[in-house]
Amino acid sequence: MSGWMADFGEYLPVDCVLYDGDPKVYHNQWPAIWARMNREAVEECGVRDSVFFFMRAGYTGSIGNAACMWTGDQHVDWSKDDGLPSVIPASLSLGMSAQPLVHSDVGGYTTVMNMTRTKELLLRWEEMNVWTPLYRFHEGNQPSRNVQFDADEELLSHLAKQSRIHAALKPYLLKAEEEAHKGIPAMRPLFYHYDEYFDDDKEYLLGRDILVAPIRKQGRTDRHVLLPDDTWIELATGKEYRKGDYLINAPLGQIPVFYRKNHTMLDDDTIADLISLIRS
Repeated sequence: MSGWMADFGEYLPVDCVLYDGDPKVYHNQWPAIWARMNREAVEECGVRDSVFFFMRAGYTGSIGNAACMWTGDQHVDWSKDDGLPSVIPASLSLGMSAQPLVHSDVGGYTTVMNMTRTKELLLRWEEMNVWTPLYRFHEGNQPSRNVQFDADEELLSHLAKQSRIHAALKPYLLKAEEEAHKGIPAMRPLFYHYDEYFDDDKEYLLGRDILVAPIRKQGRTDRHVLLPDDTWIELATGKEYRKGDYLINAPLGQIPVFYRKNHTMLDDDTIADLISLIRS
């Protein structure tokens, strides 16, 4: 599989000269035109089944042309407005806006002023992005100031384990992709299936059967997890939970992830593979 990041699309200057039309009118439409152009290029070359591209900008008309979105150039920090925590509401918002396949740059992208990507941030971002449709890194706009995935043996070992977990998710993610063709987002807010949890943007459902609760704060080795009305089993421990608010252990290298006991989309072989990898 080959492909590219179809970056930008949102920066049409309002004072530019177009072949036909007013740039002020076309400004919002430009990302959709950019998506269509990328799709048409792939189709005209006859490589639709072997080439994949993803975008960050969109507008009415993007869906059907852009196969996958990413959440833009997050800061390499823990800030709620544009750091690691912002990925969850951004992904859920995109998913509920008819962009069903969404992911982010592992580790973030933007370094400004005194920001630097730390080792802890990179590890925690990896642990979150494993449980998204696409697992992809970015060195950032200032690579020399940011910790990279191959900086030491611990980072390489962590990457290897997380990559194997993501690979084990393939059968489940393929089912999520099938649902995405019907407009059903892969990453879902809790209220998608449990309508009493309308305000939560700190955890999410991956498909119907997996609940993911990333570590969003620096230095934390546990976090509160809100489990909706179902029977949930924690992958790391095998412990069974019912509806409630629980404080869950989350040492570096492991975030709270649960699957539904009465799962319908997740198969037993995938569960066994995930358990073996996570507990190794």
